[in-house]
Amino acid sequence: MKSAVTVSLVPEARGGPFVFWDDLAAACRTAKALGFDAIELFPPGPDAVDPRDLRELLDDNGLSLAAVGTGVGWVKHKLSLTAADGATRDKALDFVKKVIEFAGPFGAPVIIGSMQGRADDAVPKPVALRYLGNALFKLDEHAGDYDTRVLYEPLNRYETNLVNTQSDGAAFLAGLGVQRVALLCDLYHMNIEEVNLADALRAAGKYVGHVHFADSNRRAAGMGHTDFTPVVKALREIGYAGYLSAEVLPLPDPEAAARQTIEAFRKHTA
Repeated sequence: MKSAVTVSLVPEARGGPFVFWDDLAAACRTAKALGFDAIELFPPGPDAVDPRDLRELLDDNGLSLAAVGTGVGWVKHKLSLTAADGATRDKALDFVKKVIEFAGPFGAPVIIGSMQGRADDAVPKPVALRYLGNALFKLDEHAGDYDTRVLYEPLNRYETNLVNTQSDGAAFLAGLGVQRVALLCDLYHMNIEEVNLADALRAAGKYVGHVHFADSNRRAAGMGHTDFTPVVKALREIGYAGYLSAEVLPLPDPEAAARQTIEAFRKHTA
């Protein structure tokens, strides 16, 4: 397994669970100094970061790009793949496709989290799931064109009412028959929704494509009450060799959160 740390460049998301903010170059330097393998990037748009500049920063610091988030599509533009309005859904799909086109050359998957939306009176749950499934099917094809993947993230009940557990997420993807869409298993969300984190990961099995390495309180691993030993054991049992990425609050400060994360990563994956 490999380590990653989050970097957000989205002003509208300030206060969210991202370790580093605003200064991408400084974040890369600190990630390198602490020994991370990669960064996970949340840009303010698909065209906001020059790919040449990003490539140079990654190469200079010996880092990879673990994943690219699409959350700004919802946070800033209020785009949802399950919106009642078809034109809005089309815009959301096009937005994610453009992020795929940015991320693909870096070999980085694209995350669908908040852009999945939620069911409501205007869009009942069966309809919302159909819209979401149609979008993921189309994104699966587009990801294939750019030799990358899509990561679908089940969120906790307070953030979506579509898919909340890893088993439901795996069943949803299996029903779609997609080839390049996997689950993003966020341990913070799982702490709210799952009976047992390790068992949930085992049940998701081959669908586990990325892991957000966060403690029960959304702080860095080791700063809450999650027992990471059985979690990492379960990941090894299913053959997971991807990233444990710190999508956590920058507390008590960004460097301290990053340092705590890499120390916990080394402790549990040694």
